[in-house]
Amino acid sequence: MFAIPTPDVRIAIYGSEVTTPGRGVGLWSAGYRGAVVAAGADPVFLEPNDGSESWDDLIGDCIGVVVCGFEGADRQRGDLESLCLWARSRSFPILSIDNGLLAMNAAFGGLNHQSLARELPEALQHRHPPEPGLRHAIMVEDGTRLAKVYGEGEIVVNSEHREGIQRPAKGFGVSAKALDGVIEAIEFQGDKWFAMGVQWQPASATASGLDIQVFRALIDAAKNPQPAPAPVARKVRSMAGAA
Repeated sequence: MFAIPTPDVRIAIYGSEVTTPGRGVGLWSAGYRGAVVAAGADPVFLEPNDGSESWDDLIGDCIGVVVCGFEGADRQRGDLESLCLWARSRSFPILSIDNGLLAMNAAFGGLNHQSLARELPEALQHRHPPEPGLRHAIMVEDGTRLAKVYGEGEIVVNSEHREGIQRPAKGFGVSAKALDGVIEAIEFQGDKWFAMGVQWQPASATASGLDIQVFRALIDAAKNPQPAPAPVARKVRSMAGAA
């Protein structure tokens, strides 16, 4: 069951529409338009920003933004980083996907892998070049926003990327990893800003029915801002008396 779009709930999409054919899980068409509409909002596709217009003007009356990047521009992410910085300055809800995730991480000082195959040859769950339809398991971290979206523990997502996060930016926490240790999702911690980034493609034809939840989470956060969850306390083994 999907929601009926609310006319005054508009979500900006900064990037190209998904071009892989198919109907995803069969309930809505594959692509950002289909996913956002099914999640209950009207999608608004933005044109690439060459710097001649402000983000305020481009975003207009949208209440949240999906940052995914444009085809053929994966190595030029200055505009994506600029949009992420603008969103932070206004606590504007943001969902960053694939190239958008890497841009968000870089914008706030994190480090990214340029080639998982070269830099992490022991990582077995990713392919170069990416293969459409490839899927693998990830572990969702307890106590995160992502856990509220998918539930805690292991889920299966698609894997169509050759890059990844090496070190999360300051202020961001890891919310999911692949079973080989590659970071698959991060999120901002510490205040009311909703900023979530995922490495997989939740709007592609290979997405699962659960993946629409990330779009619903963005819409819910935009309509009803909530504070980020408190970090989960970790048990630390005492080293007192250790030799």
